[in-house]
Amino acid sequence: MSSSDSTAVRCFTISVLPPIQPGYCEEEEMSPLSEPMEDLQWPQGEQDIPSSVCSLPCRAGERKKVVKGMPCCWHCEPCDGYQYQSDEFSCKLCAYNMRPSTNRTSCQPIPIIKLEWHSPWAVIPVFLAMLGIIATIFVMATFIRYNDTPIVRASGRELSYVLLTGIFLCYIITFLMIAKPDVGVCSFRRIFLGLGMCISYAALLTKTNRIYRIFEQGKKSVTAPRLISPTSQLVITFSLISVQLLGVLIWFGVDPPNTINDFDEQRTINPDLARGVLKCDITDLQIICSLGYSILLMVTCTVYAIKTRGVPENFNEAKPIGFTMYTTCIVWLAFIPIFFGTAQSAEKMMILQIEGV
Repeated sequence: MSSSDSTAVRCFTISVLPPIQPGYCEEEEMSPLSEPMEDLQWPQGEQDIPSSVCSLPCRAGERKKVVKGMPCCWHCEPCDGYQYQSDEFSCKLCAYNMRPSTNRTSCQPIPIIKLEWHSPWAVIPVFLAMLGIIATIFVMATFIRYNDTPIVRASGRELSYVLLTGIFLCYIITFLMIAKPDVGVCSFRRIFLGLGMCISYAALLTKTNRIYRIFEQGKKSVTAPRLISPTSQLVITFSLISVQLLGVLIWFGVDPPNTINDFDEQRTINPDLARGVLKCDITDLQIICSLGYSILLMVTCTVYAIKTRGVPENFNEAKPIGFTMYTTCIVWLAFIPIFFGTAQSAEKMMILQIEGV
């Protein structure tokens, strides 16, 4: 070191010795510093003597990026995203179902969550479903109580009971959608997902078809059309329902029910917020296909409702059914794009449950 005494403030020039190997330098005989240490001034007002090193050790979760041409100097770069520090000089990406630990020196499993009963996505559908179940049971009890009265008999009590059963199943599916997924729950979801709507629309289609055939036949002759008895109506209805059950049975054979952990849905930029979602192995397309037959029944029922809109007032069933079908078609037209445009499975479950309600 050399000293300059020409100024009031003493300045020094510090020479860095060339390195022999990374982290170590040769020791040479140096003359003792002639100035007192307390008189030395360091940059930025530092009081402590600076370390005579090129680079400080990197912290945990940081890798060394060696400076070109200077093997004992490096920059510390943090492992970002879902990477962890695999060794002193490199970072590696954690497995698909893992995330880096707090200090990024290893990987740990991503926590698994599911739709909870206390979640707002579950509370609202459950509340609506409970109201629907109570109302359905009340109507069914009223029908049973006045089962042999002319009004109940004239309304087609057999198909009315079938219709009420379908409506009841539509409300029950809400609880299966929120229950913790396992093989049993996923199996019942597949069965009842479209069954309740299928039963309801099958009963309504049979009703409207019967009214339509009666008046179409009346225009041609006084002979009553075939298959309008209560027994025949039940046979037609259950034949339509059996198609849905057959489709579900084929679905079971081709793709057995199972559960999966979905790590894509809540894979956030911040690994600490990442979560895996436990859910049934049912794709959005499979849900729509399961409901597709019910949509077909609904559209067909709407067509017959339009055809029977001009029946006499005594047959006032046709007009309420027609109004119901018109509004249902509008709801379904809104449901499909909203369902496919929604990213979160919890939101999709709520949309699906409210649609069923």
